[in-house]
Amino acid sequence: MPASELPDDPYETVRETLSEVSVPGIESDLISAGVIYEIDLHGENLTVVVDMSPYPAASDENIMTGILEVTEEIPGIENVQVEQAGPDAELRSGVEAFDRVIAVASAKGGVGKSTVATHLAAALAAEEDVAIFDADVHGPNVDRILEVDGPVYATDDGQPIPIDYGGMEVMGVGLLQSDVPLAWRGAMAHDAVSDLFGDTAWRNDGTLVIDLPPGTGDVVLTTLQDVPVDGLIVVTTPFHTSVTDTNRTIDLFLDEGVPVLGAVVNMAEFTCEHCGEPNDLFADDLPNLATDVLATLPFDGAFQRRPTVGSAPAPIRELAASIEAEFDALAAYEPPEDAVDIRGLDPEPRRDRVREVFEALESGEQFRVVSDRDPTPIRQYLATLAEVEPASIDPFDVRRKSPDAWELTTVRP
Repeated sequence: MPASELPDDPYETVRETLSEVSVPGIESDLISAGVIYEIDLHGENLTVVVDMSPYPAASDENIMTGILEVTEEIPGIENVQVEQAGPDAELRSGVEAFDRVIAVASAKGGVGKSTVATHLAAALAAEEDVAIFDADVHGPNVDRILEVDGPVYATDDGQPIPIDYGGMEVMGVGLLQSDVPLAWRGAMAHDAVSDLFGDTAWRNDGTLVIDLPPGTGDVVLTTLQDVPVDGLIVVTTPFHTSVTDTNRTIDLFLDEGVPVLGAVVNMAEFTCEHCGEPNDLFADDLPNLATDVLATLPFDGAFQRRPTVGSAPAPIRELAASIEAEFDALAAYEPPEDAVDIRGLDPEPRRDRVREVFEALESGEQFRVVSDRDPTPIRQYLATLAEVEPASIDPFDVRRKSPDAWELTTVRP
């Protein structure tokens, strides 16, 4: 049967079919028992990865036979392969396992941040290994948008294993505290998120998408300080207060040294289903955003449906392409000609190079440094060279231009 006859949501069809399989030695079905480690569907070819290590009494043959018998009856599936998950040693702990980390933020709640994050992750997962982490401890929604639930199983060392969603991995507080109100205060919330960031045993290692809490509270700031975020996007509606708050949030992120890739303007317009005319949902005279607009998304039912890995609405695919272009631009960063480039130098040559150029300047002349780590501590050193208080080194502007390049701009007192 050709792939065109696959169900509308083949992944969910496979998941529901496997939830009906029970075998001796396992008290519940294969989905509830956590035996199904991964479902990988490409056209008419289905691969089901199973982890049978928690159930040594169960027969491997019974499990594989049960999976083959039910999945081969699914319309549109021609080839089914059952594989065993690799040992826990193949799992990697912490966000350092990933090639890059993209954070999705917003100044306010209700602007569609989690919707954008989940659809973006699903779109990126069409081309690479992707995971999504829900760091919104007070209002986790990623698991509900994706319609995934626990139980979350752990390795022999007690590390939580993410839930598989069509090859994309999902982890977050919502999976551990399903339908339980989260009334944690700052330190408790931070500890919970930090523990999950550090302990989760990831299988994928391409891109991690982090859905941050709205605003700029403790969890957001400590996440941005503790996690090596390579790029951040902010989500806003075109409403003037949302844009104004978003601009303040962008300034704070830049002050924290996080590369802001751009903004997503959500719910900008809707198209009348009767006449086909687009209609603006907000006024036109809105303040300008303090960053580039990567995508403008309409108010559309397509974004209210559950994301599907490998099949994203066109505006989301365009957003993913814009983000890739931004990362390409970051990788191609070249320092200004007048900058002192101290990247890769040992501590003593770094200080010597800074001193040499700074002392040669006249009062009021611009001084610029490019470093491979946050150059904020240089302020004290410059104050010592100029024999002034650190506050006199002003203005003092630090911007992260790429994952390995920070730019410091100031003037000699």
